[in-house]
Amino acid sequence: MEATMNDIRIIMKETYSKLVSYKRKENRESFNTELLKVLPQIYRYVSKRLNSAIANGKLNKGMFNPSDFTDQLFIEVYDNIDDIKSENELHVFLFKKVDELLEDSLVEEEFDHVFFDNIDTYSKPEWDAMEENYTQDADGDFLLLDEMDDKSLNKSNYSLNHVFITEEEKKLADKLDATLDKERIYNHVQLVLDKMNLPMRTVFELFTNEGLTIEEIADIRKTTLTKVEELLTSARQLLKDSFEKRFLFESN
Repeated sequence: MEATMNDIRIIMKETYSKLVSYKRKENRESFNTELLKVLPQIYRYVSKRLNSAIANGKLNKGMFNPSDFTDQLFIEVYDNIDDIKSENELHVFLFKKVDELLEDSLVEEEFDHVFFDNIDTYSKPEWDAMEENYTQDADGDFLLLDEMDDKSLNKSNYSLNHVFITEEEKKLADKLDATLDKERIYNHVQLVLDKMNLPMRTVFELFTNEGLTIEEIADIRKTTLTKVEELLTSARQLLKDSFEKRFLFESN
């Protein structure tokens, strides 16, 4: 059974209380063992960031492993747990710290204007070829996720409801739902996300996959609420356009 966002929050709450207790007792070993319980979610997030960098030609395969970044969190959380006042603050702290570590090491990806400027002209074979190339690359990259024991957190939770949010849009989502399985939806969303720039893609993923609020994302990304909302709206619009052009155009 897949862990829900609520499950993750409950785990985070239990873990936070134990971390505070273990730090007071200066029990480093138990502290690290407890922190490990919430790291699969962060590990997946890091893996996706690395995979996107590979897909965009910004990183060579094998240059980094997700644990190169998540391992540092054991030190960061232990040193800062006294200043972290709640499980929500812990949740945000983990993403903020790992984002800082990633951005020190990765070149930020640019917006793929060519892809989106030509989205009206791609034929079905061209879309299928792009998806095939993406899934072939991802098959190798996403094996990084198998290193974590908690497989329930490994797969992203993209659904059409994350893209089509108004009542009118949901009618389009129903049409797509009738013809596309979950894997096809996942592959298409990830393909298009990898064509976005880093801020837009990251905001969408933190909101949909990680269940974080607009306020929490603004804190993690060190930006304003307005900017986060703009990026999320833009990401949804680009994804909606891509679904319509690829899968609904002929039936409209």
